[in-house]
Amino acid sequence: MKLLAPLIPFSLVLAICGVCTAQPKQSPARSNRQNTSAEDSKTVARIDRFVREEMRKYKIPGVSLAVLRHGKISILRSYGVANVELAVPVKPETIFQSGSIGKQFTAAAVMILVQEGKLALDDRISKHLPDTPETWKDITIGNLLTHTSGMGDYPEELNLRRDYTEDEYLAVFKKAPLNFAPGAKWDYSNVGYVILGILISKVTGNFYGEFLREKVFGPLGMSTARVISEADIVPNRAAGYRLVNGELKNQEWVSPSTNSTADGSYYFSILDLAKWDAGLTSDAAAAGKGQKVFTRSTLEQIWTPVRLSNGQVKGYGFGWFTDTTHNRRMVFHGGAWQGFKSYIIRFLDEQLTIIFLANSWNTNDFKLARGLASIFHPEFALPAKEAIANPETKVTSLVRRVLLQLANDKLDPSVFTPGLQAELTPAQVRKLGETINTLSLPVAAIHLAELIERRDEGGLRTLTYVLADIGHTLVCTVSVTSDDKIARIEVLQK
Repeated sequence: MKLLAPLIPFSLVLAICGVCTAQPKQSPARSNRQNTSAEDSKTVARIDRFVREEMRKYKIPGVSLAVLRHGKISILRSYGVANVELAVPVKPETIFQSGSIGKQFTAAAVMILVQEGKLALDDRISKHLPDTPETWKDITIGNLLTHTSGMGDYPEELNLRRDYTEDEYLAVFKKAPLNFAPGAKWDYSNVGYVILGILISKVTGNFYGEFLREKVFGPLGMSTARVISEADIVPNRAAGYRLVNGELKNQEWVSPSTNSTADGSYYFSILDLAKWDAGLTSDAAAAGKGQKVFTRSTLEQIWTPVRLSNGQVKGYGFGWFTDTTHNRRMVFHGGAWQGFKSYIIRFLDEQLTIIFLANSWNTNDFKLARGLASIFHPEFALPAKEAIANPETKVTSLVRRVLLQLANDKLDPSVFTPGLQAELTPAQVRKLGETINTLSLPVAAIHLAELIERRDEGGLRTLTYVLADIGHTLVCTVSVTSDDKIARIEVLQK
């Protein structure tokens, strides 16, 4: 049942993209909106150069992009192809999969129910879900929204190619132990948002996607936004891709139920997301028909960082990361799922929003988002050193595993030389972990870490990696022995 395509040389895709990005005459809905000023034209040219170069480097078939100011589209661009096999160009109406930027919509549905008095953030989820285990007794709706429930990611026994009912999903999740007491720590949890979707269905009596259509998508005029369905006919639907040994293949197949959970299973066009941004921009988030999605106080709650039980603050609200970097307040989120990547950044004080949708799993979404942000705010500039060819794939996998362990305070010392094991004190290990956790989403940044330097010295191979998110840059340097044991590790914030 796995959907496969023949291997497609990327040179063919580049040839197609060269035609598609020329942007022929378009209807008003597809206008590139670049005939406003010489300054705007220069900005568009810089965006075009940067995006096309990223598409070339990472072999991305297609990208849809919008820049909005005060809730209105300022720049709207389409690049490459939505479907390689059919040579269909991307256009503003092209439908992409959301990935985890969809979490803000699941959170929106919950907050509408809170506004309506049907839920409360401090409700124990056991109030709304049947037969919850004793370990869940202190988990609140607020914990699920902020990734502080103690639930991890999908349990290993969950088969993404099998269909589950909502009750069957819950049965699997109930068996998994919590990683920590609710509210004690922060750990990104797709499971928490899947449960929120189930909870919305239990409270409203309708599928969470139908509730969103009625309360958000319809009022805001997001006419093509919906939960994923591979069975339905969906006009302008893009295909998702991944690279295997440098060649394009179609996205991997998952079951229909896996593609309908509330952790990020949405279809959106860039025009849908532009209407969402407009709905969030006004004081009351007024919709096009005069209806209100959120009150001002609700929106402030959504963008307030969560405070842990130990008093520490993590930059995550309800479906949005939050941060102040270079004295600029921003909220943002990325998405990655089934051959698609996405990102949305809102600079709150400037009311500037940047959104992109891409149809390749290999898109470096942090780099693309940050590079676009730096065009408007140069202080967000990407690290100067470019990635180099990486022959050290085994060591790179080891480094990523160690960085993840450090971030989660679960280090396996056997990967280090005896000398480094003796030198690393618990305080040093803790400091390394704290440095890594300055990243908004360490697991994603670590996965996207790029090698920027390699040298041989003193019988060791020394490799330097850059880890970057939207506002932070870490440089990790490791020295490894001939038998791939780590003899030195350093993680610095730049």
